[in-house]
Amino acid sequence: MLNSASDQFQLCFRSLFDSGRGFAFPCGPDGQVDLDHLSERARNNYLYARAMVGRELAVPAVERSALH
Repeated sequence: MLNSASDQFQLCFRSLFDSGRGFAFPCGPDGQVDLDHLSERARNNYLYARAMVGRELAVPAVERSALH
């Protein structure tokens, strides 16, 4: 999935308590994150972010990457 589509979008998990904090991961326009192309650290952060939705992080949103 490392193509122009995954470079244009990111899946953003925003903090519920600390404005400006959160996680962002490259994804397709449908919000699919290709775990096989993430580093081990990024993959662990992604799995953590998913587990913390509703506890520490808001429901993720697909956004255009700031680079495009």
